[in-house]
Amino acid sequence: MQVKPFDAPFGADIVGVQLADISDENFAAIYEVWLGAGVLRFRDQELDDDTLKAFSSRFGELEYAPHGNVTAAQLAEIPNPYVATISNIVENGQPIGGLSNLETSWHTDMSYIEQPPTASLLYAVEVPASGGDTTFCCMRSAWRELPPSLRERCATMQIKHDAAHDSIGKMRRGHSPFDDAKEAPGVLHPVFIKHPETDDRALYLGRRKFAYIDGLALDESEALLDKIWQHVAKPTHCWTQQWRVGDLVIWDNRIVMHQRASFADSQRRLMRRTQVRSRQAPIAAVS
Repeated sequence: MQVKPFDAPFGADIVGVQLADISDENFAAIYEVWLGAGVLRFRDQELDDDTLKAFSSRFGELEYAPHGNVTAAQLAEIPNPYVATISNIVENGQPIGGLSNLETSWHTDMSYIEQPPTASLLYAVEVPASGGDTTFCCMRSAWRELPPSLRERCATMQIKHDAAHDSIGKMRRGHSPFDDAKEAPGVLHPVFIKHPETDDRALYLGRRKFAYIDGLALDESEALLDKIWQHVAKPTHCWTQQWRVGDLVIWDNRIVMHQRASFADSQRRLMRRTQVRSRQAPIAAVS
């Protein structure tokens, strides 16, 4: 097994392993690299849903895929609730997965729940000839480069993360439309967080649209969020994954954000995604 860092301030390729049959020793090494790198890529993998779940679960208990505001009975009817299908493919007049072919906004996976997933894993089954790339942004770098005056102002603030919309802006199942971000359903998380395993500091933002800084007037919240977001997703903080069939990418939601580029709807894209459940809410970097 070899570790080959990306040409970026974070992330690495892991080569020389097949994840369907990996030793405990290699996994322990992979986990340590992942904590430091934030994003890992494994190319030329052959994974079905069972082997994807088995590898993912080595990072911790799996989290349900996001299905909107559903009841326990509705969740029980979902055939494979731990594996999300991300796809634009339509069969028998119905989409087989979510997020279609549209560009997604910058986001942190499932940040709208009390204990958002620590890790997300995305595996490429079919990819378009062009487009559909995923770009990652290092939120540790964004934290470090935030102007001290802005960092001090936001030190103990919290953001409410909208639960009603997905990353392409579509209303999730079980939610109703609204216009005011203060009315958005969701949970509060610190603007600045501390990684529970490494003590690294990072910005924690979720998505920009319908975000709200608790305790401020809406116009004040919008203006302050705009100032914060000016320091996010700078080219020097980012790395882009150009997908190949058999790629598996895992990222740490506590220190990176991501977005997906659009692609032609005439081209097929089929991905499988798993999430690793957290046992704690994001920890404020400043108490």
